[in-house]
Amino acid sequence: MRCPFCSHDDTQVKDSRPTEENHAIRRRRFCPACGSRFTTFERVQLRELMVVKKDGQRELFDRDKLARSIFLACRKRPIEDERVEKALNGIQRRLESSGESDISTDTVGEIVMEALHALDQVAYVRYASVYKDFREARDFEEFVENMQDSDDETGKP
Repeated sequence: MRCPFCSHDDTQVKDSRPTEENHAIRRRRFCPACGSRFTTFERVQLRELMVVKKDGQRELFDRDKLARSIFLACRKRPIEDERVEKALNGIQRRLESSGESDISTDTVGEIVMEALHALDQVAYVRYASVYKDFREARDFEEFVENMQDSDDETGKP
């Protein structure tokens, strides 16, 4: 593993341990060249996923990009990072176990929307505002009204 500080090619692992729920391994590393310490995470990747954008462009699935958008939606909300990580792991597992290697942005968006709906209503609306490209306040009003109507039908709060 290359050192992120000095780019030395040979770093040493000082400590390895599984993360919560054993979905990843956390490794503390040390660079003998500059003396810096840093942490890496290893996750199982079942298959390489390609995300197909609306214009037909394809790009490699980027878990970090997805995590940034979800954490942004959850920003300043009373949600523990562990719950967000658990939701992220669930989303990635669903995508990888779908049997498809090409996944549309619509599919990713809908799965994220489901996860956020279960996690936090405000984060759900925030994400929806970008995903569904809200243009004016009325778009928010209609979305929240529809959300409340569907929650009333399913018995969710």
